Amino acid sequence: MESIWQAIILGIIQGLTEFLPVSSSGHLELVKFILGDESVPEESLLMTVVLHAATALSTVVIFWKEIKEIFEGLLQFKWNKEFQFSLKIIISMIPAALVGIFFDEEIDALFGGQILLVGSMLFITGLLLILADKAEKTEKDTSFGHALLIGLAQAIAILPGISRSGATISTSVLLGIDRERAARFSFLMVIPLIFGKMADDILGGSISKDVATLLPLSIGFISAFLTGLIACKWMIQLVKKSQLKYFAYYCFVVGTIFVFWNCL
Repeated sequence: MESIWQAIILGIIQGLTEFLPVSSSGHLELVKFILGDESVPEESLLMTVVLHAATALSTVVIFWKEIKEIFEGLLQFKWNKEFQFSLKIIISMIPAALVGIFFDEEIDALFGGQILLVGSMLFITGLLLILADKAEKTEKDTSFGHALLIGLAQAIAILPGISRSGATISTSVLLGIDRERAARFSFLMVIPLIFGKMADDILGGSISKDVATLLPLSIGFISAFLTGLIACKWMIQLVKKSQLKYFAYYCFVVGTIFVFWNCL
């Protein structure tokens, strides 16, 4: 398991890359590879899940008002704006949830230093960001059909190297959805999935009770949470200003470096 300083670095990387469109899972795998992480795949995935939970919590803090409206909409059970938005969030979760249920072992195997895969998928992320940045700005809202398509993009983004926020926001923008609404929907739709995965790991006994394991996990969690608070607000502004292309260039550069590194 990661040391204290490694956990801090991984937490900062997760906090930034969960919201910035450069693939948090991909960067966690790359950083672990650089730092010489010797964790078995199960432990590597455990740290990844904990760090994702931290950034999910930071999303909850920032979007507390919207989350409250989602729950109120579901409880009221009236065909109003809040209830419809709640249904759209649920619909968007379905593809990724199905992938997680039926391909859990295959997904776990991807989080074990698959550097060539990460580098290759970063190219796809970069391409999506370029296309999204060139799309015309509109004020369209998310429809039920849009929610399903965005959910499919989120399911594909389970692959390390494909940015979840980059894929879902790019898909939304290419569908003609308002950029700020696209960013907010992207961040809100992942919260239930992350906490659901965390609950599954706890109930399934994947969370270690070893103090030596819990300490770096806790420090990594705090590091990711604090960094995520800053990165989330920053990302919304970047999407509104159509500045995603700069992250695309970054993905191309990092992807190229690690594809060549893997071939050495």
